[in-house]
Amino acid sequence: MWQEFKEFAMRGSVLDLAIGVIIGAAFGSVVSSLVNDILMPPIGLLLGQVDFSSLYINLSGQEFESLAAAQAAGAATINYGLFINHVINFLIVAFVIFLVVKQVNRLQRLGREEKAPAAPTTKTCPYCQTDIPLRATRCPHCTSELAAETT
Repeated sequence: MWQEFKEFAMRGSVLDLAIGVIIGAAFGSVVSSLVNDILMPPIGLLLGQVDFSSLYINLSGQEFESLAAAQAAGAATINYGLFINHVINFLIVAFVIFLVVKQVNRLQRLGREEKAPAAPTTKTCPYCQTDIPLRATRCPHCTSELAAETT
């Protein structure tokens, strides 16, 4: 059983998945910083100094100055501002991944277009169906005489 597990864990697809998860986590922290530190302040400024992360609905009936104070007191809250931040974060990640995949597909398509099919270097003997050089006038396999190649 240990041998089977080692074979499974060392497969290329499992290693690729592990690398993808690690890179995804690192990318997630970069995107979170982009959303929280770069995008949300101007959006909040445009909406009148609104900080989405501080928006909440207090379910406890008590008054609190901020979400942090409500959470410190253990009050039940619906943190819809944090949810908005996470939705924006998700949309940015999805859009960036879309752009990356689109560029990779474009580059692959360009790579396929650049690779023109190579000119054939052999032809088939009409008698024995062996591949022979294009300029051959006699088949080395069956020794049949071949018509001269016209170019």
